[in-house]
Amino acid sequence: MNADIKAVEATVRTYLDGLYEGDAEKLAHVFHPTSALTTARDDGAIQIVQRDAWLDAVRTRPAPQAAGMQRDDHILTIDLVGPTLALVKVKCQMPPRYFTDLLSLLKIESRWQIVQKVFMTETRGA
Repeated sequence: MNADIKAVEATVRTYLDGLYEGDAEKLAHVFHPTSALTTARDDGAIQIVQRDAWLDAVRTRPAPQAAGMQRDDHILTIDLVGPTLALVKVKCQMPPRYFTDLLSLLKIESRWQIVQKVFMTETRGA
């Protein structure tokens, strides 16, 4: 397997671990400081949250692991677009919320970092 694909996968696995563990420092390590998270709200408006505001929210909410939630996350696709750009699609959950994330990664100073997360949320059984 290509070394860059392995490195992208490792970055995304750290992201998924950080989500499940509620570890904002792991997340900060894999998200570029200028990154943001973007989604469409139920009212159709676009919501953009800067990385540091999101990390603050992660620090103050119960971690899925600590709450005893079942872990079920998957890397669905890794598209190594070029030597410095990758797109990754993942599924993860914090029941009753289920997420599909599209992660854009850039290779910056020889390290793959998430520079943008676009996601959607489905609520089930709530």
